[in-house]
Amino acid sequence: MSPRPPAFFIADSLGLDFLNSIATPVDQPIDWLDGGDGFVAWLAQADLVPPQALNALVKQATPGELDKVADQARALREWFRGFVRKHMGRPLTPKAIRDLKPLNALLESDEMFSRVAAHQDSNGDHLELQTTRRWRSPESLLLPIGEALARCVCDEAFADIRACEGHRCTLIFADHTRRRGRRWCSMAMCGNRAKQAAHRHRVRAER
Repeated sequence: MSPRPPAFFIADSLGLDFLNSIATPVDQPIDWLDGGDGFVAWLAQADLVPPQALNALVKQATPGELDKVADQARALREWFRGFVRKHMGRPLTPKAIRDLKPLNALLESDEMFSRVAAHQDSNGDHLELQTTRRWRSPESLLLPIGEALARCVCDEAFADIRACEGHRCTLIFADHTRRRGRRWCSMAMCGNRAKQAAHRHRVRAER
């Protein structure tokens, strides 16, 4: 079996990129969350979990435990897909809170806290207030995903969330272009395919 390509991060919203963790780049669908190993690899690519915490949770996980968390991640993904498809294309109103109970239930289980820590940057060494979380179990790997979904709900204009117009493409993105005219997941993939199809159509018409 050939190695799978890197996951897609083209949505301009990490919450929507989570939905795009299953896609059909060519002919066959690829699910980057198809098991514990794939789930961990996707989290690493998304930079959602500090590497040290991710490695520690992988080491402490019992056999099959990460696979079960991946099952939960896929269920969360499909629930959020239903929410997005129900509300995309028009402004999100406070009435949507009724549909967000599963997300709020996940967020309520989070153990985030703030602390003063030493930090070094271009201005030198100084103290700063940092926010982190306790990574108590492999299930806590779902928490940064929940935060990304919540930011999508609260920060994105749902009227500007689009589905790619590419044939058979399932990718979703937030249209942040100035004229809100984005049609494709990326010009390198579906945009290029559409140009090639249009060219073939023109050639046939001229003949």
